[in-house]
Amino acid sequence: MAPVYAGTAVALARLAHYLCSMPGITIQPFGQTLAGEQTQLFTLRNSAGITLSVTDYGARIVSLRVPNRNGDQVDVVLGFDQVSDYLTDGHYLGATIGRFANRIAQGRFVLDGRSYCLSINDGPHSLHGGSSGFDKRLWRVGTSEPGRPEISFELHSRDGDQGYPGSLDVTAAFSLGTGVEFEISYEAVTDRPTIVNLTNHSYFNLAGSDSGTILDHVLQVHASSYTPLDFLQVPTGEVRPVAATVVDFRCPVAIGSRMGIKEPNANFVRYNENYVLDGERTGDRRVAATLLDPKSGRTMTVLTDQPGLQLYTGNYLNLRRGKQGQSYPAFSGICLEPQHFPDSPNHPNFPSTTLRPEEKFHAATVYRFSSDD
Repeated sequence: MAPVYAGTAVALARLAHYLCSMPGITIQPFGQTLAGEQTQLFTLRNSAGITLSVTDYGARIVSLRVPNRNGDQVDVVLGFDQVSDYLTDGHYLGATIGRFANRIAQGRFVLDGRSYCLSINDGPHSLHGGSSGFDKRLWRVGTSEPGRPEISFELHSRDGDQGYPGSLDVTAAFSLGTGVEFEISYEAVTDRPTIVNLTNHSYFNLAGSDSGTILDHVLQVHASSYTPLDFLQVPTGEVRPVAATVVDFRCPVAIGSRMGIKEPNANFVRYNENYVLDGERTGDRRVAATLLDPKSGRTMTVLTDQPGLQLYTGNYLNLRRGKQGQSYPAFSGICLEPQHFPDSPNHPNFPSTTLRPEEKFHAATVYRFSSDD
């Protein structure tokens, strides 16, 4: 098992030596945090031609290179070249999101009869764990399974962190399969009843991270219902059919084909929706979504054990300088985030996000890629 390191020069040197002895994993410095902590970039490769780079700052995906029709690798996620840009990133590029992905209305919830007030960072709401969520933490490198390209990160969140009850110990593991696919899995345990909802916030552009918008990507979401939002962008508590709405992706639809449609008493269509998944199961996972880039012929299939999928089309992106000087305007990446439903603690009819000391939280998602001949 890999040693857990605390960021010292000696520990980092030992870690680098250990990882260099493992197949398909390399490590390099990625810059320092404002507190002077050294961050690292870990790169995983397999024989199928996929290369995944992740950093211990925010347990973030930095790059994902997958082969095209000719076998040439193309980076299909948005990101930055160094950690200093992630320190001020307000778009959560590639980040592990916690303790609670998405919004909690008014930053308040009740658990076992007790009310809790959370960090407010999105108008009146708490978003993605608060103003200092897991995306802004330096994670420790944990154990890895020998013989496969895998890296795991560990984080301890103290009792009261961002207003959440109970200490929480989290592990996020990134691994490559034998094909052109990778998996993210999360585990968490607590010493007091709390709430947990973890996901990854990568922005995908299957044509390449420097290829403009994703409006011509074709999306299919295996969900016949969704949780509509109120005017403050939190769920109303309804579970409504997608039929006859602009959020219906049960059949493949080009993402930009409905962008000019104006909903009644609303703005033009911009996607930021939570879907209730009902796709075909494969073991404990179900097919959540399929995304196709017609230009490259590249397809990504998302399989997960989570009950919901958040679709976000990068509506508010406005980054002038990403990796290698690339600009990321609105709609230059799409997020497909398997998770529990937004604001779940305030809606008893939603799947529970409560975690108790005798339980273990677990979530896993596979991203699988293929290309047309």
